[in-house]
Amino acid sequence: MQLPKPVYKPAFNVTRASHLVSRVRDLEASRAFYCDLLGMVVSDEDPKTLWLRGLEEGCHHSLVLKLGDPAAERVGLRVLTEEDLDLLQRHFAAAGFPTEWVEVEFQGRTLHTTDPAGTPLEFCATMQTRPRLFAHADRFHGACALRLDHFQIVTPKVRESLDFYNGMGFRLSEYVVKGDSLEMIFLQRKGNPHDIVFANSAGPRLHHCAYQVPETHHLMHVCDLFVVGDKEGQVEFGPARHFSPGLARFLYLRDPDGHRIELFPSHYHTVDIEDEPLEWEAPEFKIGGWTQPPDRWWNDTTAFVETGR
Repeated sequence: MQLPKPVYKPAFNVTRASHLVSRVRDLEASRAFYCDLLGMVVSDEDPKTLWLRGLEEGCHHSLVLKLGDPAAERVGLRVLTEEDLDLLQRHFAAAGFPTEWVEVEFQGRTLHTTDPAGTPLEFCATMQTRPRLFAHADRFHGACALRLDHFQIVTPKVRESLDFYNGMGFRLSEYVVKGDSLEMIFLQRKGNPHDIVFANSAGPRLHHCAYQVPETHHLMHVCDLFVVGDKEGQVEFGPARHFSPGLARFLYLRDPDGHRIELFPSHYHTVDIEDEPLEWEAPEFKIGGWTQPPDRWWNDTTAFVETGR
């Protein structure tokens, strides 16, 4: 399969996956899931919103939960500087995508736009900060979620997404093919296998967002907590290991509104120029290694508010 050549020096610098904005029915139920079980921290709250971060995160939020009918609002990405944000806005506008400058609490100047898959995106260069808690052992409990790592989007426009994101400097780390069809792409900016993944299915819809945890045993421990709390039905897939893209040990959970969260302890690095994309043929693509995902892992996804799909 012909792949686009990497763009090592793009016109602007997108640095990483930053945050997700979602809607939930019950903020207290969400607080119990994300803070008591996953170990995340509340940065701020009001009667209609929770702003959460992981224990290692210094920026104000990586997950924003708003009161409403369950859906995903925006996938957030960061650029390095305000100049990068202006250059990115012109890039999206020149490509024919709508752009809008918006005011977002706790963030600097923020751009709303969309990508070829139809994913609602939110870019910012700055965000308020809060103390990192990685040295506060007394704050570690549950799964001890450390930091946001990546998103997975399902869309029939996988090839278009590859070409567009490649043009923004995202590097392809791994991909899955089935015959002549490009089934999944793993794209990164921060130097591990992925910041954003696109998988071939009806969409655009959000499949999951992923948080890193300190050790493999945290995956087992949080499963035990779900059993003790009579919530084992929210443990969807794993603990197991990806014996294909990513190669990480993993656990997939469903929050009280059905939003899917992946937890995993580690990734390999994809920083050096010698790192070439790794191809997987669909028959060898074993997402769960020694176990297979349930049908709902493949088929249940979260609609974006703007598309309703």
